Amino acid sequence: MAAFHHDEVRELMKYHFKVKTTASDLWQLSMYGTYTSILGVTNAVFTAAMILMAVRFFPGAGTVLKVLLILAICIFPIIQPLLVYLRAVKQAKALTQEVDLVFDDEGIHVSMGAQKEKIQWNAVKGLNKKPTLLVIYSSAQHGYVLNNKVLGEQKEEFFNYIRSKINVKK
Repeated sequence: MAAFHHDEVRELMKYHFKVKTTASDLWQLSMYGTYTSILGVTNAVFTAAMILMAVRFFPGAGTVLKVLLILAICIFPIIQPLLVYLRAVKQAKALTQEVDLVFDDEGIHVSMGAQKEKIQWNAVKGLNKKPTLLVIYSSAQHGYVLNNKVLGEQKEEFFNYIRSKINVKK
């Protein structure tokens, strides 16, 4: 990881955030990913089909079939989000330190404890805006999650700033 001098960054600083990614942030990111993809459409179609089957067959079904129908209806709207949340809790426990992020014209300056890294704008792989989150991808699989609480009222301004930096460099 490249080192940088913190005083130099402060002179150029545009945006500065301290981020502690929570299980809720990771859960929301995963759920947005799932339900804005073909998988989400499949989940919705399956759930709707199970509801229609339950309406049609529930009155004459035996106890075992009724339980199976209820479980099938609950898989995607209840069970899957619960399992995703449990996985997010496990992931969040591994993220013990707060991350200090400084965004300026040179790039993204990341500090986490004694580790420091500078990510040039041309190395940023993507930007994803969701209703409650903003994700800045440093690689195809890794990124920084900033929730609305961290971003506050400057979410749109910050999003536009990051987007302009990525567009200028790519």
